[in-house]
Amino acid sequence: MARDSGIISWGAYVPRYRLKAEEIVYLWGWDPNIPRNLNVTEKAVENVDEDSITMGFEAAYNAILRAGINPKRIGAVFFGTESKPYAVKPSATVIAEALGVTPVTMASDLEFACRAASEGLRSALALVESKYIEYGLVIGSDTAQANPGDVLEYTASSGAVAFIVGPAKEAVAILEGVYTYVTDTPDFWRRGLSPYPKHGEAFTGEPAYFSHIEGAVRGLMESLGLKPDDFDYAVFHQPNGTFPLRVGRRLGFPKEKILPGLVTPLIGNTYNASALIGFARVLEQARPGQRILVAPFGSGAGSDAYSFVVTDRVDELRDKAPRVDDYINAKKYVSYAVHAKMRGLYRRIAN
Repeated sequence: MARDSGIISWGAYVPRYRLKAEEIVYLWGWDPNIPRNLNVTEKAVENVDEDSITMGFEAAYNAILRAGINPKRIGAVFFGTESKPYAVKPSATVIAEALGVTPVTMASDLEFACRAASEGLRSALALVESKYIEYGLVIGSDTAQANPGDVLEYTASSGAVAFIVGPAKEAVAILEGVYTYVTDTPDFWRRGLSPYPKHGEAFTGEPAYFSHIEGAVRGLMESLGLKPDDFDYAVFHQPNGTFPLRVGRRLGFPKEKILPGLVTPLIGNTYNASALIGFARVLEQARPGQRILVAPFGSGAGSDAYSFVVTDRVDELRDKAPRVDDYINAKKYVSYAVHAKMRGLYRRIAN
């Protein structure tokens, strides 16, 4: 039985600059087969004047534009990231102010590695169902974070996504159910004052990514009485281009249901926007009545699994704002040197 909440609108943003995987291979002398094995050819990287706030604003602006609602009706703004510009100062308030949402609204920054935005999505949907708010705005945004020379450099990228949630009667996709599976698993972390994250590579796949996504998806299907054949699309967290296909195969989903939402080979792993950009891309091609599985994952570790059913309203909103593929296709390649300059990876040396 469907819940009384859903996705009212969506928006995304991907920087235009791209860094080819072969550039990283050449610079660090890595095995050229690594990008191929990860199914990643290039990644999106932010410009010198971009960060998680500016990208999050663009995605949220697109979501509001597509919905055509007054921002003052948004009763909660949740911002999920692991690359916030300020150690102490909320990013959600900056975006809410710029969008004209403030001052009568909730606003919170959330943390749970790549699952922070999904935490916001669960919370906003629950607030709508409880009638505490009319609409909620959920944003996932991250910049390309990876220690130079680390294998994460092949995939760590930049991008943002935003969703407006509200009552089911106005939704483009109605929430059918959600299931969460979390444990304490040390697969990925960053200590205070550390500039880059670290990863326990032996734990990245198992028992982290695969166990948690499988636990959440199996729990969701059991609770709703569904099976893989009942879903038209499946979108999983995308740390690279191979894991989503592998976890889908283990759960019984054919690759044809996964590929429409698989964006990592083209733009890299956008962390908090990873699975959710894939979800946005699926909404831009799904037909009314189709069912979508969405399963974000966050290191540390946990996964949510959502089931959404698409409504007729999706056809009305597709072209009200830029599509995900518009950003994917509008690209300009830069060298690693230019990327490093834009990211501030060079330290100026005084004579």
